[in-house]
Amino acid sequence: MTDTPHPDTVLIVDFGSQVTQLIARRIREAGVYCELVPFQSAEEAFRRMRPKAVILSGGPASTHEAGSPRAPQIVFEAGIPVLGICYGQMTMCVQMGGEAKGSDHREFGRAFVQVEKDCPLLDGLWTVGQRHQVWMSHGDRVISLPPGFEVIGRSEGAPFAMFGNVAKKMYGVMFHPEVVHTPDGAKLLRNFVHKVAGIESDWTMSAYRASMVEQIRRQVGKGRVICALSGGVDSSVAALLIHEAIGDQLTCILVDHGLMRKDEASNVVAMFREHYNLPLILVDASDRFISALEGESDPEKKRKTIGRLFIEVFEEEAEKLAKDGERADFLAQGTLYPDVIESVSFSGGPSVTIKSHHNVGGLPERMRMQLVEPLRELFKDEVRALGRELGLPASFIGRHPFPGPGLAIRCPGGVTREKLDILREADAIYLEEIRKAGLYDAIWQAFAVLLPVQTVGVMGDGRTYEYVCALRAVTSVDGMTADFYHYDMGFLGATATRIINEVKGINRVVYDVTSKPPGTIEWE
Repeated sequence: MTDTPHPDTVLIVDFGSQVTQLIARRIREAGVYCELVPFQSAEEAFRRMRPKAVILSGGPASTHEAGSPRAPQIVFEAGIPVLGICYGQMTMCVQMGGEAKGSDHREFGRAFVQVEKDCPLLDGLWTVGQRHQVWMSHGDRVISLPPGFEVIGRSEGAPFAMFGNVAKKMYGVMFHPEVVHTPDGAKLLRNFVHKVAGIESDWTMSAYRASMVEQIRRQVGKGRVICALSGGVDSSVAALLIHEAIGDQLTCILVDHGLMRKDEASNVVAMFREHYNLPLILVDASDRFISALEGESDPEKKRKTIGRLFIEVFEEEAEKLAKDGERADFLAQGTLYPDVIESVSFSGGPSVTIKSHHNVGGLPERMRMQLVEPLRELFKDEVRALGRELGLPASFIGRHPFPGPGLAIRCPGGVTREKLDILREADAIYLEEIRKAGLYDAIWQAFAVLLPVQTVGVMGDGRTYEYVCALRAVTSVDGMTADFYHYDMGFLGATATRIINEVKGINRVVYDVTSKPPGTIEWE
């Protein structure tokens, strides 16, 4: 992450749980800096970061299986606090001399843990004899504890649901404290970092801003930076932070790829040129992008085509600047921490493709530029907090996320100019109705999708054969999990009527009520 380790860092070792990112979120919410790494690279990260505490995540493996993952042994020998969660508890137990095995009594979902012994992990939270709701997800269980450890709590299916060695500041819990279904879980994690590890709440956006400004100055020196400005919150916050650090050494480039929302490009130019006085170049590359995408139906090929064309456009703009004596040495972009995590997925599974349009792993060698990514340590809600710290207006900070591939991934099936125009108009009406109803800030993300199907409809005295438009709205904090927004049917009816009446090419509107559990790829 940064050039120098944070002085008070928690290292989270990822064993592949779907909810591991939520551990990081809870630790950050406690005002403590943390980093999440796959177990394969945990030892290198441990030596680099010199963390004050370690958390071992859950995962799908079983410790009794041959080749199942393990934590670096140095974690248990360093004399620092360790918390094992679910699989993390199992591997801690086994690696320190206890025993775990598969069990016929599995626990998935809500369960209750009874506290057997007081300890700093539960200080001010749970007391002996009380039963507390938790969220379990395990088929294995501990059957004997390592030397020096004792039972802290038990459940019906897990007699060692919580154990610990108070002297060594090591604890294991069979349940998942990071999920909301464990009501006091966030408090338990706060107890671990504050009362067990003794780390103070010094992870603030004000401190991050000052630290990152200095880091950008050290990295860039007297070089020049071009910033990929999309108009979204991430790239905008990145641009303002870099501009604060190096001033006119920064040039922002907005690529209008023809996949933006209605009037997006002109609104972004007006805001950043007139209000913030940032050097900004607008490149109209819409014909180039749409021509390359036309007829393409594979969503991953769409993403990679868009990513490739972005690189080509920035190469060309960098060459133009070089001819004017302003050669760019760095390319800045708004990469976030979830992008980084997903790009080094533990499993090599589907999450590897989620951020395939980002240059998380670096730029092509031919570009001869380095990446500047001042937000790569932050989650989405932290970026919004940094935006407030930088003085961005609340209306802008609260904007719904709009991924880089834009309307291309909201137009499943083949992309055409006609379909993009239809979708753009429907999307604009949808967002306008949400704002009029006062619902925009209650929703994390809302957008329209033009489905690759056409249906027969009767409009007036004639038959139509036009597209189906799907509307989506979800609630979330950081996009890792999401649930659909529960609209009033009156709102949906009025919005659908407007879209059908005003957008030629759509004769039916449906509402998408799917949720996004952890680890799923976004709607395409």
